[in-house]
Order: sequence, then structure tokens, then C-alpha cells
Amino acid sequence: DLDTAKQELEEFIPHVRNISDSSIRKMAGRDLARFKQFKKQGIAVKFGRFSQKENNQIRKNIEEFLLITGIDSAEKLLFTSRYPEDKETINRLKADHLFCEKLSEGIPRPWRLIYYRARKMFDSHNYKGRYSTEEKEILKKYHALHGNNWKKISELMSRSNLSVAMKYSEIKSAANYGPWSKEETQKLMRAVEEVIKKRIEKEGGNSLSSSDKSHREILIDREALYQKLPWTEIGDKVGTRYWRQCKQKWTTVLTNKMTKGQQPYRGTKGLQAKINLIKRLHEMKVEDDNEVDWEEVSSAVGDVPRAYVQAKFYKLKVSCVPSWQKKTFSEIIDYLFEEKLPELEENL
Repeated sequence: DLDTAKQELEEFIPHVRNISDSSIRKMAGRDLARFKQFKKQGIAVKFGRFSQKENNQIRKNIEEFLLITGIDSAEKLLFTSRYPEDKETINRLKADHLFCEKLSEGIPRPWRLIYYRARKMFDSHNYKGRYSTEEKEILKKYHALHGNNWKKISELMSRSNLSVAMKYSEIKSAANYGPWSKEETQKLMRAVEEVIKKRIEKEGGNSLSSSDKSHREILIDREALYQKLPWTEIGDKVGTRYWRQCKQKWTTVLTNKMTKGQQPYRGTKGLQAKINLIKRLHEMKVEDDNEVDWEEVSSAVGDVPRAYVQAKFYKLKVSCVPSWQKKTFSEIIDYLFEEKLPELEENL
């Protein structure tokens, strides 16, 4: 029954009581037995970004299911509504061969998240470049006709659901795209301060003793300053900027404050920071960027936010590693260590 399902799922998904009853029923059928099996193996249920290993497992699961059923493409399997003439046959094959179980095999995550990830990976509409001015106007018209029915709009525009939803949320706001004014920057800082204070109060900061509270707030401030902030809410508070702009600007503001206005990636300091970054990532010997403790890496580079270091690493790999898109994370690090590091050290 529903209460039992909530109670059992809560061990694996602490926020399960905030999920709708219909979703909980689906999770009880699709996920609970898998979660218990993973627990026996000592494997925790995961959330957040998918690792390269998990992406590869999804590809493997999809390929095997296509072989078993004879369905001729991942797109037909995952976007069946695009093929109305084959829809009945594909749905019957998915039911007969237990598509839910097969797709989630070997991946300790809720089935729904695995399904969404698979759709993103195999959607031929997902990587179509920038929106033209004409496409933006068409998107506005479709939204006026169909509201937030992103599935319908995505089919009409041959773009992914996520793409059209995010683009509309961007263009519907009267966002500025030029330099930030002093007033806008102050609004951003006040908005971030408000959401951090709200979070501290929600986590029970007021119930601590004065000495514990002081120590707790120092720790929370350091973490909360740039991790998992509600950027949509912050963007709404600023009013004149899209949420991604707010996130990027806040990283810049925070970096300037933490480094007292100095730029750790300029001149000789910049060379040394890149050297430290490559060496530290190589020492970690991780297979995927999701496994990197970016907080630790940022301390090796200087007192800067983790988002700043991640952005600098991205620029480094794009500018220095040929065909980096086709390489694994560990291959990128090895290339930087073996080919780029000696050059940087010589320049230094």
C-alpha cells in the first residue's frame, strides 16, 4: 500500500514524501526491488550528474534491448510517439521484454532519471545549435497556442523538450545582455544573501548555542556561497537578468572578493595555477569528472570558488586537447599532464 511504499522508499530517497502519490506507486514497482538489491551489494542510490560509466551502461542497455526486440533505432524506442505507424508494435515489444527493468540494469538511480537521461542522450533534436531570431519568434507563437506543453512544442520545432522549455524561460524575461550596472550587482548580492539566510534558518541555525552557531554559520557560508543556490529564484529577484547570467556574475563577484580583486589566472600566477590544477587532477586518478572533489582542487589553485576552477579547466581542455569531445576524462587529464604540463613549466 502507499504508506508502506513511502516508508520503504524513504530509506533510499529521503525527500520521497514530497513526491506525488502516482510517482511513488511507479517507483514502488520500478525501483524498490532494485534499490534493495543494490543495498545488499553495498551500493548507495545516486542522484546528480551521470558519470561516464553510467552513460556507457545506458548505451549498453539500449543496444541490448534493440537486439532482443528488433526495434531498429534508439529514437524509435525512446520517442515512440514520433512514429505513429509503429507505435502499437513498439509498445507491445517494450511491455513483453520488460523495457523498464532492462533500461535501468546496473544503474543505482531512480528509473525515471535514467529514462530522462537516455532520452537526452539519444534525442536527434537535442544538439541543433543556437536559435535563430525567426525560431525564437516561432517559439513565442507556439507557446501562446499550446502553453507549457513542451512535448507538443518540441515536436513542432524539432527540438528537445528541455531545449524549448529552457529557451522560452530565457526569452520571455526582459533580460539585459550588456555590462552589469552597479544597481543590478547590488540586487544580485542582496538576492543571494536572502536565499542563504533563509536556508540557514530552515536548517535550524537559530536553535544552536551562540558558540556553535557562530562556527556553524562560518561553515555554511563557505559552502552555501556558491553551491546549489536556487538560481531561478535569484534571477526573479534581480528582475533584469536571466538566471544563468546571475550565476556567472555571482562567480565573478565571489572570486573578486575571495582573491581581494587579484586574478589568479593572470601572468606568472596564471601559469603556476594551471600547473597546480593539472598536477592535482592527475594525482587524483579519477575516471570521471563527477568523481572530482572540486573543492579540494580549488584550494590547490588558490582561494577561489569551485565553479571558477571548473570553468578554467573547461577552457584549458578546449584550447589544449585535440578532439577532447571524443576523449574520456582520464584521457584528457593524461594528455594535459604529458603534453601540456612540460610546456607550461618551461614557460614559467
